[in-house]
Amino acid sequence: MIRSVITGTGSALPARRVSNADLAEVVDTTDEWIVERTGIRFRHIAGSDETTATLARDAASAAIAAAGVTAQDIDLIVLATATPDQTFPSSATKVQAMLGIDDCVAFDVAAVCSGFLYAVQVADSMIRAGAHRRALVIGAETFSRILDWEDRTTCVLFGDGAGAMVLEAQESAEADGRGILATRLHADGRHNELLYVDGGPSTTGTVGKLRMKGREVFRHAVVNLAAVMEESLGVAGLTSADVDWVVPHQANARILDATARKLGLPAEKVVLTVDQHANTSAASVPLALDTAVRDGRIQPGQIVVLEAMGGGFTWGAAIVRF
Repeated sequence: MIRSVITGTGSALPARRVSNADLAEVVDTTDEWIVERTGIRFRHIAGSDETTATLARDAASAAIAAAGVTAQDIDLIVLATATPDQTFPSSATKVQAMLGIDDCVAFDVAAVCSGFLYAVQVADSMIRAGAHRRALVIGAETFSRILDWEDRTTCVLFGDGAGAMVLEAQESAEADGRGILATRLHADGRHNELLYVDGGPSTTGTVGKLRMKGREVFRHAVVNLAAVMEESLGVAGLTSADVDWVVPHQANARILDATARKLGLPAEKVVLTVDQHANTSAASVPLALDTAVRDGRIQPGQIVVLEAMGGGFTWGAAIVRF
């Protein structure tokens, strides 16, 4: 069988690192208030010369180097983002040009915080179909550009960044071989008003600002994430006891704790970076994955669960034997 195997990961963060204390100088908030409710202590904010595409390029370059290949070996780029550089063309094509790739399939996917999981399933499906051999899957965001900096309930939650992975087609005759074992995605558009941006080309002609009803989002997140993780493990023929690591969307430490408890997973199996990066939307899962790969926690052969939920609502999970 052909499986999509992760052969390299990478990430990139803006140069400017902002603490809760820094935010308290410009927003009516405190370090204690933010940490108690979210677990967030720092976030990175993009400068004027940093964009979603430049961050994506840097993360992609790191992933390509880790995979031991060159940019010309990539024949597919799927970039998940809710904050593209332009309405069109896609930021994926900008990354393609910056990497010096002459020709490959390149497009964006928009599923907000779940975007990276959507991008992973799209790339995996195209690889399994035999259409492509080596894909660059990226999650990149500059959410600071769509925040209302007068709304302390939302502006303290988000940051900017990018993460990437190289997926490579590899033949495996073994059921326990490496690669993506299962993916499951969901969406329910009835909950648009709980997490959205109040603008767009077709409605207001403006970018708009992020709006969220945090309490309701929290409740849906815990239920949906636990359910989709169990569903995906079932498809892969595994249980939570088989899981070595969970790499979740880094939205809120309390959501991560509640989801782990619901699944009966110990907290030490959950990769947590929200304290350092805040919520970077589509970038949060690949950022956390790269962090855990580079610090040696995630090792070849281990079972890793990737999961996320975002505006829409959209949510999903992927089971990977790393």
